Amino acid sequence: ILAAVVIPQFNTAAAESKEAALASNLATIRQAIELYKVQHNDTFPTSAFVTQLTAGTDVTGAAGTKYGPYIRNSFPANPITSSAAVVTPVPGTAAAAGGWGYTPATGEFRANVLGAGPGGTNYFDL
Repeated sequence: ILAAVVIPQFNTAAAESKEAALASNLATIRQAIELYKVQHNDTFPTSAFVTQLTAGTDVTGAAGTKYGPYIRNSFPANPITSSAAVVTPVPGTAAAAGGWGYTPATGEFRANVLGAGPGGTNYFDL
């Protein structure tokens, strides 16, 4: 009886934890994209933005040492799918591939994950 009560609560806590980690990663990466834009003459990172956010760049976005890195460690994986893959541009709707979606022209960055979290919000819409 105890297991029937505890296991569903544990599963819910794990799902809520992953949703919170996803929201935190999205906020961190979006902030890094905005800081990059400010330091690079209102230009968003290109489709090679993982490298541009995790390494130093010059004002044009090429390899250099004046700006960055904006993310100090490796680029984070999506905690729902464990994938750090990036699809460019952001698809119109989430795909089963997982990972992330990024649109260089607008700086839009989303989780490319199907489904909704325990909070009821679609992961793609966080």
